[in-house]
Amino acid sequence: MTLPHRLGSTLASLLLCAAAGSALAEAPARPVSAAAEAPLVTGLPDFTDLIDKVGPGVVNIRTSAKVKQGQSGISDEQFQEYFQRRFGIPLPQLNPRGRRGAAPQDEEVQRGVGSGFIISDDGYVLTNAHVVEGADEVLVTLTDRREFKAKVLGADTRSDVALLKVDASKLPHLSIGDSDKIRVGEWVIAIGSPFNLDNTVTAGIISAKARDTGDLLPMIQSDVAVNPGNSGGPLINMYGKVIGINSQIATLSGGYNGVSFAVPIDEAMRVSEQLKQSGKVTRGRIGVQILEVAKDLTESLGLGQARGLEVVRVEAGGPADKAGIKVGDIILKFNGKPIEKNGDLQRAVGNLPIGGTGTVTLWRRGAQQDVVVGISDLDNEAKKKEPAKPAKVEQLPNAIGLQVSDLGELQRNELGVAGGVLVTNSEGAAARAGVQEGDIILQLNTAEIKDAKQFNAIVAKLDPKKSAALLVRRDDTTRYVVIRPRL
Repeated sequence: MTLPHRLGSTLASLLLCAAAGSALAEAPARPVSAAAEAPLVTGLPDFTDLIDKVGPGVVNIRTSAKVKQGQSGISDEQFQEYFQRRFGIPLPQLNPRGRRGAAPQDEEVQRGVGSGFIISDDGYVLTNAHVVEGADEVLVTLTDRREFKAKVLGADTRSDVALLKVDASKLPHLSIGDSDKIRVGEWVIAIGSPFNLDNTVTAGIISAKARDTGDLLPMIQSDVAVNPGNSGGPLINMYGKVIGINSQIATLSGGYNGVSFAVPIDEAMRVSEQLKQSGKVTRGRIGVQILEVAKDLTESLGLGQARGLEVVRVEAGGPADKAGIKVGDIILKFNGKPIEKNGDLQRAVGNLPIGGTGTVTLWRRGAQQDVVVGISDLDNEAKKKEPAKPAKVEQLPNAIGLQVSDLGELQRNELGVAGGVLVTNSEGAAARAGVQEGDIILQLNTAEIKDAKQFNAIVAKLDPKKSAALLVRRDDTTRYVVIRPRL
């Protein structure tokens, strides 16, 4: 009897599988690592106990301002304006009686709603500076509905940190964590009053550390939902400790898009200590203007890789000037810590006490050296000096399209330079690189320029296949310009 084709195919398949199974049974078994198969993460966190513990220490902050006769007023107007500028969206109208029009003289008009958190049982509260900016009255409300008038001890707009004080004792307060020890991917929660909805909890993970947003401080980036009203509230880790103050979001749509930023609590506490002591924050400066080093400068300067900051201006009479730092120097480190971005130097210097000192590691003309510089509170920049008009002297052409002349002693003194040459004509490669008539050339690659003869001699020996870096001064700014000699 002939079997059906499909059944026959099935029997054949079974026979093949049996044979394969027999072969596998005879083969030696490979050991399987349990650790390799075990997941690194299991389950999701339960936030309930954490929120029960930290929730009472988070407060709602409402601000108001006095509006005089003839001024236009609207509920939450300045608060809305801030969020529309920073977040791209206005705060929804929360006060149904808020209206445009002239307000009676000295009427209290609500300005905005934000969040904060208590950092000590005797009533010190941290929030954002923009939450209390321009407020005449600040009200702090606890989760148990107790309400206090708060005094603004100080607000620092550069870090967006404000310190408040309420007249109370034995208040619930939050523990302060260490924002330097946070890790990307760890769970965090935010508690605040988005859109005036008190004690709202959102959760997420840390997305990035030390995110440079252009502000003074490096920010903590997370995907925790933050909206208007969350500002000033805490970002809390799984140990129930504050690691940041929620401050801003990044958005293209006008709403929350999964990217929020918090001020690191370590920096915020340093600011709050100064606000507590004096009501203001002083930051040190060394008196330099700097730019990040361009990648195409590295070979010419012998750096090996793009690193550090290029000094393009030194304030006359400032700490850097007194320490001997010069335009064209590359700042590699400050107090042993690598400097990669403009903000790195600002923060490193700004955290030191006024009157102290710091060690700057420089790259100058192909060699590394350390310079000790004082820290000063420079409120006003040195006045700009108009460069003297140099006398016309003999012009010497060179191979990169530049004609230069020597500087007289009077011009060097007025410019504050020891050497250099004046560009009297620029064409070809030099012109394409942006060198202009009237520029002062102070350095070529790692060689300090003394006069036109020396400059042209160095240019004549340049490798036409390699870039060359000129340190060029124009008006009150000095920076490197990269050019390539003509073939």
